[in-house]
Amino acid sequence: MKPSRRHVLAKAIQLSLLVALPGIAAAQDAAPRKDPTTLDSVQVTGTRIKKAEIESQVPVQTLNRDDIERTGLTSLGDIVQELTGAGSALNTKFNSSGNFGFSPNGDGIGAGSAQVDLRHLGPKRVLVLVDGMRWVNESSASGVGAATDLNTIPLAIVERIEVLEDGASSLYGSDAIAGVVNIITRRNFEGGQISLNYGQYGKGDGELQGVDLAWGYNTDRANLFLGLSYVDQDPVFSRDRKVSRVPVPGLGVETGSSATPNGRFIFTDPRCPAVDSDDDPSTPPVNMCNITTPNGSSFPNGVRFPQDFIPFGGANRYNFAAENMLLTPSKRTGAFGQFRYHFSDNVQGYLKALYNRRESVNQAAPEPIFLGLDAGTGNPWSERITISRLNPYNPFGIDLTSEGANPNLITLARRPVEGGPRIFEQQVDTQYVAGGLEGSFDAGDRTFFWDVNAAYSRNKADQTNRGSYNIRNINIALGDPAVCAATPGCVPLNLFGGPGTITPQMLSWISPVIRDRSEQKLKTFTANFSGDLFNLWAGPLSFAAGYEYRKYEGSYSPDPITVAGYYNGTQSLPTRGTYDVNEAYVELNLPLIKEGSFGKSLDLSLAGRYSDYSTFGGQFTPKYGLRWQVADEFLLRTTYAEGFRAPSIGELYGSASRADLQLSDPCLISITGSPPTGNRANCAALGVPAGAAQANSQISVQTGGNSELEPETARSFTAGFVYSPAWAADSAWSDKFDFEVTYYRHSLEGAVQAIDAQTQLNLCVQTLDPLYCNGITRSSVGGISSFENKLTNLGSIKTSGWDMDFFWTLPETSFGQFKLAWQNTWVTEYEAVGAAGQRQPRRPGVEVNDSAIPEWSSNAVLSWKRNAWTGSWTVRHTSELTETCQASALESPYCDNAVTGANKLSAITYHDLQLGYHFELLKGLQVTGGVNNLFDKDPPVCLSCSLNGYDASTYDIPGGRFFYVRADLRF
Repeated sequence: MKPSRRHVLAKAIQLSLLVALPGIAAAQDAAPRKDPTTLDSVQVTGTRIKKAEIESQVPVQTLNRDDIERTGLTSLGDIVQELTGAGSALNTKFNSSGNFGFSPNGDGIGAGSAQVDLRHLGPKRVLVLVDGMRWVNESSASGVGAATDLNTIPLAIVERIEVLEDGASSLYGSDAIAGVVNIITRRNFEGGQISLNYGQYGKGDGELQGVDLAWGYNTDRANLFLGLSYVDQDPVFSRDRKVSRVPVPGLGVETGSSATPNGRFIFTDPRCPAVDSDDDPSTPPVNMCNITTPNGSSFPNGVRFPQDFIPFGGANRYNFAAENMLLTPSKRTGAFGQFRYHFSDNVQGYLKALYNRRESVNQAAPEPIFLGLDAGTGNPWSERITISRLNPYNPFGIDLTSEGANPNLITLARRPVEGGPRIFEQQVDTQYVAGGLEGSFDAGDRTFFWDVNAAYSRNKADQTNRGSYNIRNINIALGDPAVCAATPGCVPLNLFGGPGTITPQMLSWISPVIRDRSEQKLKTFTANFSGDLFNLWAGPLSFAAGYEYRKYEGSYSPDPITVAGYYNGTQSLPTRGTYDVNEAYVELNLPLIKEGSFGKSLDLSLAGRYSDYSTFGGQFTPKYGLRWQVADEFLLRTTYAEGFRAPSIGELYGSASRADLQLSDPCLISITGSPPTGNRANCAALGVPAGAAQANSQISVQTGGNSELEPETARSFTAGFVYSPAWAADSAWSDKFDFEVTYYRHSLEGAVQAIDAQTQLNLCVQTLDPLYCNGITRSSVGGISSFENKLTNLGSIKTSGWDMDFFWTLPETSFGQFKLAWQNTWVTEYEAVGAAGQRQPRRPGVEVNDSAIPEWSSNAVLSWKRNAWTGSWTVRHTSELTETCQASALESPYCDNAVTGANKLSAITYHDLQLGYHFELLKGLQVTGGVNNLFDKDPPVCLSCSLNGYDASTYDIPGGRFFYVRADLRF
C-alpha cells in the first residue's frame, strides 16, 4: 500500500516546525570576495576550532587538488574508492559484460562505469553532487542504473572533493542515506595549464596516456574557466597474470566450462553405455552418452560416431579465463566551461556546460551455446530444440530432441571459437548545462542571501556487441534441412566437427551485431533563501529555506533480436519510466549557550525536508544535531537523522533480465566431483535424481524490477569529537596536531534488494518452503532451468563503526617540512536480514559476492616539501577477510580447509611513493614521478569471487605495480 499524500496545511505546519544545521544558514556562496569552505554551494560550518583540519558539525572529508594529484590516479571513481569509509563498487577492473549478466540489484551491468559506495550500503545510497547540484545517474546501455558513474566527470575539472559521511536526506533529499560526495569544479583560475600523464604497469601492459588543458581569465566583474581532458587506458588481460589465467586459482581447466570448442554431447541412446544415473539399484540403468572429441581435434570432412569420440572429463573443459580482462580499456574525452558575471556587488549570474564521452570495452570468452533439457538458459529456443538426423553434420543418425514425450537430448554444449571472443563496446555521451543567479541584500543590520538554479543533464549510451549468437537461427540451422533451405540466409550448422568447422557462411547466419541503447535525463530547479532572523541570548538565529524540483527520465532499449527472445546471451526486455518530485525545506540554527562556564558555545540544529514523489506520495525527513565547542581546542558533536531513498526507475520498472551467478547447487555433484551437500530427501522432493551433476559453476538467474516497491527508510546517528591540543601547536616538535573520532550507526528498513541467490537456493533445499522455492524450477535431469530472484523490500540492514583520524604538521627544518595524515575506519557491525528473517551472508571481515567489508581500513600519507622538491609516501591497509570456497574450488591449494570450505584472505598493505620537482619555467613547470604498489604485492586469492581470482572492488590488480610520470606547465 502506498502512503497517502499529505494535506497542504499539514505540510505547512511541518515546515514551520523545522530547524536546521548551523552552516546551512550561512552565506550560500554568494559573496564573491569571500572564500568559505563549501558543500552543496553552502558553507557547512564556521571556524570554531581555529587550528583544526576538520571543524564541521558533521564529519566532512575534503580532498583538495594536491591530495588528488598525490594519488597518481586519473579516474575520479578510483580516487574516492580508496577512502577508508568506502565500500565495494563498480570500477574499470570489473569485466562485467558477458560474464555476470544483469545485476540482481536492478541496475543493469554498468560496464565501464566507476561508482562510489560509502559505509558499505551500496552506490545507490550515495548522493553525488557537482557544485552542489545533483548529477545524472549512470547509463551503460544495459539497464537503467540508480548510481552515478564518476567516469562521466573529468578529473581535470575538479578543484576538490568533499565527502559528507553521514545521512543527509533532510539536507539533500532522496539517496543521501550513506552520505554525499560533492565535487567542486575549478573556477578562480588565471592563465593556462597543460598537463601530460603517462604510466604503465611493471609487466609492461595497461599503458595510460592523458592530456589536460585548462585556461582561466578573471576581471573585476567576471571569471571564465575552460577545460579539456583526454585519458586513454589500455587493457590488462587475465592471461598475463598467474592468478587470473585459469578459472579457479591453483587448479587447471577441470573447473572450466563444459561448453568447449570440441563440444560436449549428453544424450540417451541404446548404443550408449548403461549408466546408473540415479544411484538407485531399484531402477534400471540408462543408456547415456557423455562424450566429446579429443581436445583440439577437427573433422572438416565429418566426425564419426562412436570411433572419433571419447568420454568427457575434467581435462576436456574449456579455460574461459584466458580471454578475459583484469583491467578494461577506456577512452574519456571531456570539455567543460564555466562563466560567472557580477552584475553588481550584490548580484551575480553563472553558466556551466560540460560534454564528456566515455568509450570503453569489455571482453569475454567466445560465447557458449547450450542446448537441451539441461541447457539452463531459460530460453525456449535452446531448451526446446530438435537437431534433425537429416542435418548433414549430425554424426549420430538420430534426432536429438528435448521436446515431446521421449526427449533424449540432455545437453549439447559448444564453444564457437571460430567467432572470436565476445566484444562489448560502450559509448556514453554526457551533457550538462546549468545556470543561475545568486545575490544578497541588506535589511537593517542583517544580510540575506538568495540563489536560483536550473540544470539539465543527460547520459546517453550505445553498446555494440560482436561475437554473440542468434539462438533462433541456431535452432533453425540445426533442424530439418528443408526448413532451413526455405528460410532466407539459413545454412545448416555444424556443431559436431570441432574447432574450425563452423564456416564463415554459418557464422554469417548465426552471429549478428547486437546494438543496445539506454538513456537517463535529469532536470533540476532549486531556489534558496538564507540569513539571520534576529538575535537570541547566545547569538543570531539563522535560517535557510528552499524549494527543489526534479524530473527523472530513464529508458533501456535492447536490440530487437534480444527483445524477440532470439539473443543467445543474457536476455532482457525494454525498460522505460519517469517520475518527478517536489521538495521544500526549512532550516534554523539555534545558539543555546555563548562563551561562559559551559564552554565557548553550544549550537542546536534540527533540519527537515518534505518530499512529494509522483510515484509513491510524500515523505518527511528530519535531522537533529548538537555542536558543543567546549574550548578552543576541543569540540563535541552529534547528529541523528532520518532518511529515505525512493526506488529508482530501474528498480520500479526494470523488465525481466538474466544474471549469470556463481552458485553451488546443494543438490548436485559439483563440477569437480564433490558430493552434494543438500538433504537428499529434500532434493528428491525437488525433482533431483541421485547422481545428478552441476554442468557449470554459473547458474542463470532471472532478475527484474518491482512496481510495488516502497521507499527505503533509514535512521543515522553519529557522535564524536575533534581535539586540537594547544600543547601540540607551535612547539619544537609540532606546528599543529588534530585528532578526530567519530562513531556512526546506520539502520535501513525495507532496503530495496534481492535476497542473496545462494542463500535463497540453500534455504529452498533446507526447508522446501515455497517462500524460497517458488520461482526455482528444475529440468527432468535435476539441473536448475529457471531461477527467479526479483527485487523486494528486504527486511533491514544495520551497520556501525568508528572513524579515527590524525593530522600532524611538523615544524619546517633544513630537511623541509613533513605532514602526516592517518585515517582509519573500523566496521564493528553489519547485518542484513530478509523480510522473513533470513540472514544474508555479508558481515564485517567476510568476502562474499565479489565484495568485502574489511573490519579495518587505513590510509596514511606522509608528505614532504623542501624548496622546489615535493614528495609523499602513502600506505594503504586492508585487514584480513574470510570466505567460503566455492564447491568447485575446494581442491585448490589456496583453500585453507577443504572440509568446511573456510578460507582466509590475508591482510595486505600497499605502499605508494611519489617525488616531484618545480622548475621556474614560464609560470612554473611541475614534473612528478611515482609508483603505486611499490613492492608489487598481489591481492589475496579469492575462491568465492566470480572472475580473475580476486576481489576487484577491494584490491589492486595482480601484478599491480604501476609507474607514472606527470608534467604540469603553467603559462
